[in-house]
Amino acid sequence: MAYKPPYTISSKILALVSDISALIAKYEVLEPKIITPALRKEFKIKTIVGTLEIEGNTLGEERVTAILDGKRVLGSVKEIAEVKGAIKVYENLQQFNPYSPDDMLKAHDLLMQEIMTDAGKFRASGVGVGGPGGLVHIAPPANKVPSLVQELFDWLNVTDAHPLIKSCIFHYELEFIHPFTDGNGRIGRLWQTLILHAYKPVFSSLPVESVIKEFQQEYYDALEQSGSMGESTPFIEFMLEILLKSIDNSIHTDQVTDQVTDQVRKLLSVMGGQWLSRSEIMEKLDLSHRPTFSENYLNPALEQGLVEMHAPESPRSPKQKYRIKKD
Repeated sequence: MAYKPPYTISSKILALVSDISALIAKYEVLEPKIITPALRKEFKIKTIVGTLEIEGNTLGEERVTAILDGKRVLGSVKEIAEVKGAIKVYENLQQFNPYSPDDMLKAHDLLMQEIMTDAGKFRASGVGVGGPGGLVHIAPPANKVPSLVQELFDWLNVTDAHPLIKSCIFHYELEFIHPFTDGNGRIGRLWQTLILHAYKPVFSSLPVESVIKEFQQEYYDALEQSGSMGESTPFIEFMLEILLKSIDNSIHTDQVTDQVTDQVRKLLSVMGGQWLSRSEIMEKLDLSHRPTFSENYLNPALEQGLVEMHAPESPRSPKQKYRIKKD
């Protein structure tokens, strides 16, 4: 009997798929008009930084941008190699077939070849996944990995599950199998993006990984909860919420005029719809100089009506918070 990953289609999943589908339709209209080369590069950087920071890489957007531009940066050899590998694999994203296990091995090799000796190969030993409280998951034996991965790809090729749902299921199941010595999370997130790109090409321009990073603990919690339940339903629900946030954030980011500066675009890309203090926004932007932030980022966004204050009657209040202006 062919393998079928265990999951349940909850009412929450159905509602999220409906909401995401509606937003995708809106984004597909906006994307070719609004996504500039500069913004596309920015989203790529956010994707790379997000997926690496989840794994503990500390280089940040400024140094990742410098590496992308071919500049030398200070940092550990391993962290710089991680960035270079991620840049290579995301720049070649569309060359990989999301339905091919051989292509996944090629992607892993490109991603990890400067970091590990067995890049592009399945692990040859047992592995456990740790959490704050200790061991949370013992992966299947190494000798089972090739057949489990093949069964998962066989299912991916024949399932009639909605692409939004099957991409989440695949992501979870791959993390459960944990087929590589290292790089499993990065490959799982990459492969979900590939599956989604095959469904709707606009997904290649969405920095989903950066949103996952914002909710990193919830990401791990959803993986652990699904493992405890023996099915991927909680993880599907979580990842669909992440996709919804990512598209919503990008739509709000993109509803700007051609006169908006790259700094304001960057400000909008990190804000989303939540209320944030000046310090919180500066932290997300990796900025420390308040006058530069005010002059180049916040004040222009306020003047153009793209950002609103929580307490406009007290504009200089130290407790003031900001968010992207609602339609």
